[in-house]
Amino acid sequence: MSTLVPPLLAGLVDDASVLPPGVVTVPDAVNAHRKHAEAWYAPLLGALLVPASLAAFEVSARGLSVGIINDSAIGALPLAVSKLRTSGAVVSQVEALVARRGEDPQPGLAALREIALGERELQVYAEIPLSWGLLAALDTVAETQAEGLAIRPKFRVGGLAAELFPTPVELAAVICACRDRNLPFKLAAGLRHALRHTDPETGFTHHGFLNVVVASALAAEGGEVAEVAEALAATHPVPLVEPARSRRDSPRPLCAGFGTVNVLEPLTELVRLGLVNGGYE
Repeated sequence: MSTLVPPLLAGLVDDASVLPPGVVTVPDAVNAHRKHAEAWYAPLLGALLVPASLAAFEVSARGLSVGIINDSAIGALPLAVSKLRTSGAVVSQVEALVARRGEDPQPGLAALREIALGERELQVYAEIPLSWGLLAALDTVAETQAEGLAIRPKFRVGGLAAELFPTPVELAAVICACRDRNLPFKLAAGLRHALRHTDPETGFTHHGFLNVVVASALAAEGGEVAEVAEALAATHPVPLVEPARSRRDSPRPLCAGFGTVNVLEPLTELVRLGLVNGGYE
């Protein structure tokens, strides 16, 4: 493995270039992802994420790590997995929304459990809304993991409305709830930059992925919600870079990663912050 990307950041960034708001075609995404996977920063890279409805694309993805994002019924996931495997892709994970906001997540979790039973080599991510039923859903995921099934939670921390962006305290409580249940998690939406910031066009305040990495490390070390929230709320690199640097040689706890439409953007920011060596030993 390259020594340029530290273990703290290994596999942090999934390639979501095919997903909205991306406009890249699947063939172009596959070709670009293959180049990323051969580059010096390859250890930063996670899977290429592909919607289940596009899983039959006529492109050789042989050898690439691919994750399938469900964009229809959960029951369609096994067929999508099978189609992608015929292309030679290594299907490493599937992700599916188990409920809309305000709906009961339990039926969707039960459906994903059946898939995990039949596909034990896959990492299954259950996207759980940050709303009613969340804690009970996390309990169910923890119980399923105790059965030996590879299911983890996923949370959406942004979107097209202000209420879809949890506050630092709200997200800190979720991270600590996952810590208490020994549940690594993934995040989606809104993580556009390393640091927490306000988008000048929308006025929405986005979480920073470096904030989440540091906050998750603090939670894993026993930090309380207030301490974790303080890391999530930071908008300046000073309180984040040194805690990240001091932990750079250890595997990242709790936060399994996030997806972005352009993997070079987080890479560039990490280089500027001095957390990735920028292609030079």
